[in-house]
Amino acid sequence: MKILVTGRDGQVAQSLAERHGAHELVFAGRPDLDLADPGSIERTVAAVNPELVISAAAYTAVDKAEDEPELAMAVNGEGPGALARAAAKLGAPVIHFSTDYVFDGSLDRPWREDDRVAPLGVYGATKLVGEQAVAASRATYAILRTAWVYSPFGANFVKTMLRVAETRDALNVVEDQFGCPTSALDIADGIMAVVAGLQNGRGGNAIYHLAGTGETHWADFARAIFAESAQRGGPTAEVTGIPSSGYPTRATRPANSRLDCTRMAKTFGWRAPRWQDSLGVVMDRLVGTRTA
Repeated sequence: MKILVTGRDGQVAQSLAERHGAHELVFAGRPDLDLADPGSIERTVAAVNPELVISAAAYTAVDKAEDEPELAMAVNGEGPGALARAAAKLGAPVIHFSTDYVFDGSLDRPWREDDRVAPLGVYGATKLVGEQAVAASRATYAILRTAWVYSPFGANFVKTMLRVAETRDALNVVEDQFGCPTSALDIADGIMAVVAGLQNGRGGNAIYHLAGTGETHWADFARAIFAESAQRGGPTAEVTGIPSSGYPTRATRPANSRLDCTRMAKTFGWRAPRWQDSLGVVMDRLVGTRTA
């Protein structure tokens, strides 16, 4: 199957490059395909003529989005809709990525797909518009919400912690925001399960949650990173947990980003590994397998 993947330099796309199985993947990104430029979307989709589209490109600068709402909306809201409409003309299903930020974080349990959406900031609001645009496009779709993504690629929390620990021996990290750390390598495996389901006429036109199994908060995630790093002879730091009020950001983050992934497991027979296990796999890539 020929699959067009947008966001070619992102964590999901680079993970897919390693774990795509027998499929033919065509990766696209700026300037050839710019979600803020509808013309480039039409041209690229027509030129590639894919049998399926994975919509993984996004404006992900959560704080900066507060100051660039128009650009964030063009990329996260309007662009995915244009991409899905172009795919619909070819009869190609779309797998589109969204985020835990569509929720306000107020529940005391993991979020289910049909829970009320109420984004706290521009980023989440624009991603929600993107979900709605894909659903309205007439393409067969699967919308995958994920959270706390990390990998051996690009910029992410794990790599930031390791970099900061190279020059500091103590860090303050927020401990009142909870979520499910998710390896992009696992996301790639989950996507392949969704692709197989859509090929067999199963699971289309629905939203799914795809996140690492288990939950933690940012401070304990950081401690787990440094514990794994220490085992491999890498950088470590002492972590002190602080409230979100002690680390103000331009955009408000949801306090509860935990995602219930039951629907994904029931529909496609796939569930992500424990986040601790997946972290070890990524740390092998980032730090190596040396014994401390």
